[in-house]
Amino acid sequence: MDFLTLFAVYVVVVLTCIVLVCKYSGQQQTPFNIIFNYVGKVVAPFTPKWLQKFSQWTLHRLFHQRNNMFIYLHILLEVAVCAEFTYEVFGFCRQMDTTLTSLCVPYVLLTIKTYFFYLCIKKDPGTVTKKKIAGQLHIYPYDRRLFHPGVSCETCQLVKPARSKHCRVCNRCVQRFDHHCVWVNNCIGAQNTRYFLLYLFSMCAMAGDIAVLTGDMLLHAVLQSGLLRASYLDEYGQQQPAGPLFVVQHLFLTFPRIIFMLGFLVFVFFLLAGYALFHSYLALVNQTSNEWYKSRGYVCQHCHPTTTADHLSSPAPDHSKRYYYSRGLLQNLGEIFFPLQPVKKKDN
Repeated sequence: MDFLTLFAVYVVVVLTCIVLVCKYSGQQQTPFNIIFNYVGKVVAPFTPKWLQKFSQWTLHRLFHQRNNMFIYLHILLEVAVCAEFTYEVFGFCRQMDTTLTSLCVPYVLLTIKTYFFYLCIKKDPGTVTKKKIAGQLHIYPYDRRLFHPGVSCETCQLVKPARSKHCRVCNRCVQRFDHHCVWVNNCIGAQNTRYFLLYLFSMCAMAGDIAVLTGDMLLHAVLQSGLLRASYLDEYGQQQPAGPLFVVQHLFLTFPRIIFMLGFLVFVFFLLAGYALFHSYLALVNQTSNEWYKSRGYVCQHCHPTTTADHLSSPAPDHSKRYYYSRGLLQNLGEIFFPLQPVKKKDN
């Protein structure tokens, strides 16, 4: 049972990290920052300068500049899961007379997911440009709470349309900016939010379907082996019935790769399902994650430093106007799947 204990500790640590990330995301002082800074101060005197510079360059390259590293990691994990499913689970399921149609569903979902994944990567999110700025300024009104008229982007040297934001990673202003996603190496904005939502749901569906087929295969393996009616001799020589823990240990020893794949799929499913539901809620109320964070004060103090005078002069949040851009469920969803286009001036 030592193996099960280590695996349980691993699951608890991963889930704890996810909870901490969700709780402290967007805040300046987090346990991660405190621990990272403390470890950095302790290790710095013993670390060569070249290694420190290399570490800083690597972190900056991964999280502060556009790169395809997370796309390659995404593809690698996907290939590993699909290969394991095809190599082992598919054959076992065919022996259990699982219909070929059911076994082909994951591959259909993989094709659909890959299509939306490609669109998320390649589709322009709605870049604010000099050519389009005149029309983009009239798409949304300024709420004068999060977005104010006449504010210019210091980097792009353009007036910022309402609901837009400058992405430091892509180095551009994006219309109806939601967030920058490292997994697709692109911003999520007005023109590709629909693809991002469909990508999340297709990914959840694929992970869930493979997990269900794998779980069904393992259940049939247990039932056919008769483990539930079996018994074993304990360390004292006494005969004991095989309980759930014995069955789980047997599955770990018999199908180690399949068990780890199943655990990974369940973990990914619940993580992405929560993220997909969160973005579905934002779509229903016509709000972006950038606006959701800002409306709750979750703003990076390093990027947007504030002074005491700013706190005293800034008005209290008006919660009655939290969903300023909401126009009803159907129109909000229509705006996601049929984005508003820049207003074109008629020629005289």
